Amino acid sequence: MSQDIRDFAPASCTLLGYGEPSHQEPAFPLRRNALFAQLAGHGFRSIALETDRVAALAVDGFVRDGAGTLDTAMKEGFSHSFGELDANRRLVAWMREHNEPLPAAERLAFHGFDASTEMMSAPSPRRYLEHARDYLGLDVDVASLAGDDDRWSRTEAVMDAAASPGATPAADALRALADDLLTTLYSRAPERIAATSRAEWVRARTHLTAGLGLLRYHKQAAIDGAERYSRLSGTRDAIMARNLLDIRDLEDRRGPTMVFAHNSHLQRGTSTWNSAVANLVWSGAGAIVGSLLGERYVFVAGSVGRSGALRLGEPEPETYEASLQDRVDGWGLVRAVEPGRTRTDAIPETGYFPLTPEVLDGADAVLHISATT
Repeated sequence: MSQDIRDFAPASCTLLGYGEPSHQEPAFPLRRNALFAQLAGHGFRSIALETDRVAALAVDGFVRDGAGTLDTAMKEGFSHSFGELDANRRLVAWMREHNEPLPAAERLAFHGFDASTEMMSAPSPRRYLEHARDYLGLDVDVASLAGDDDRWSRTEAVMDAAASPGATPAADALRALADDLLTTLYSRAPERIAATSRAEWVRARTHLTAGLGLLRYHKQAAIDGAERYSRLSGTRDAIMARNLLDIRDLEDRRGPTMVFAHNSHLQRGTSTWNSAVANLVWSGAGAIVGSLLGERYVFVAGSVGRSGALRLGEPEPETYEASLQDRVDGWGLVRAVEPGRTRTDAIPETGYFPLTPEVLDGADAVLHISATT
């Protein structure tokens, strides 16, 4: 057992994933903050969280350049209500304080790597495409093709295939337009970067790829069938994986990246979720980038024993968590987990996913927290 995450981040590691079994246990993001501070002292220069990549640009502007205020960054820079979490506020404030005396090249960067979606809704792609259009100085009417933003963003557009605008002729035309904009953005990169900056070009590409991602997600939402929700989950994680690869391309010369998200997004094994709506099976972002990056991707799974926030008592005997309870006092990093079974005391509404063979398959370590209040 170790409490030094560097023991699990070999020299080959460029992307270190740290997962959590639920978003509702505050001990995991607090531990993340401490681990990232430790890694920042050893060459890591960026962190990526499970939040909207475009929104997170506001946080990055604050932590790197002091743009705006902490309150604004927390309000505008997070999706999924994650800006309300105290641990996230502490992270952003610490990154700004850490960066202030440093030269620009050495400052820590903040990234979101999620799609621009929520659990049961996804916005219109209009504003993302318009940002790229305006950057390119083109006279293209995106709004007429997109139509009313509300028809995209309402819950029914994702939850009911018949109510989705994603397979309409206008949506097909928007996807073709977005693809043309992306080609133009690359073909005019020398001119636009010289006139603006590389950072502004990247910002335009980030908006444009977010818009394309939304169009692809809405397209899947329009397809009915038994595998519909699995396809939507797989599409979201494919977007996440692409974002992580883009982030690594941006950060490659500066240093490795830590990524923090739910285990189901970062694990190398197949992700599953048995819900009242459907039984979902898909490949998460970790499975995708792990297959592409090989040993450069390291995954540390999050595990918890007792948790007041998750309404969990002591784990049942012979479960994975029970064996970890015997080895960990407080918290610790464990390289190998003894054979066991999946615990069955999860409360569904807490979003808690216990350890399973799929989570542990390919995990380089487990960070177990033995008890929280």
